[in-house]
Amino acid sequence: MKILVCISHVPDTTSKINFVENNTKFDTTGVQYIIGPYDDYALARAIELKESLGATVTVLNVGLAETEPTIRKALAIGADDAIRINAQPTDSNFVARQIAEHAKGYDLILMGRESIDYNSGVVHSMVGELLGLPSVSPVMKLDIEGTTVKMQREIEGGKESLEASLPLIAGCQEPIAEWKIPNMRGIMSARTKPLNVVEPKEVEAAVVFQKYELPPPKGAVKMISEDNVGELVSLLKNEAKVL
Repeated sequence: MKILVCISHVPDTTSKINFVENNTKFDTTGVQYIIGPYDDYALARAIELKESLGATVTVLNVGLAETEPTIRKALAIGADDAIRINAQPTDSNFVARQIAEHAKGYDLILMGRESIDYNSGVVHSMVGELLGLPSVSPVMKLDIEGTTVKMQREIEGGKESLEASLPLIAGCQEPIAEWKIPNMRGIMSARTKPLNVVEPKEVEAAVVFQKYELPPPKGAVKMISEDNVGELVSLLKNEAKVL
């Protein structure tokens, strides 16, 4: 079995976000990057399947040279080899088309339910459409029996169990697997594992980002006496406008 895990290179959730050039460009100064947290779950499940089924695991990233430490971490966790498509991931359409170009021939394609930078959550379904493969998300449990994939996903008000045949694309989330931390042996072996850099397919931009804005700062906390219910109701109605 051949498994492809698509990983994103995103700012750590503790990073302070700023914009430069009149709010048209993300400021990368001092920002630490990580594997997308949902992609980490996808990778962890792929490694479990590798160990139980004897599968091979390839990781794929759309990104420039600065993403290679992130890719090497995925190799240290247990992936066998990696592909880096040498391009700036400008939008979901661009990323999906780049992935689809190199995702043919895999039995299972895993990725996070969404990346935590733009949170669009559509790349897996777009890749599925481009390749003519079923796509399921968000998947919180995934097991393989022969060529059948048994899954469980979260839906509004409950959980849904479903089955599909390989090949398949799944957008993963917790608790599909436990995050894995690379050990020293994995870190050392990752240095010699193949990392193939390929040039991107030419894709016309579907989205143009004109400006970024930070959310407004949180206002000061107002303390209301537990005996003053009338004032609390008035503030919720007239200021917070939630009533």
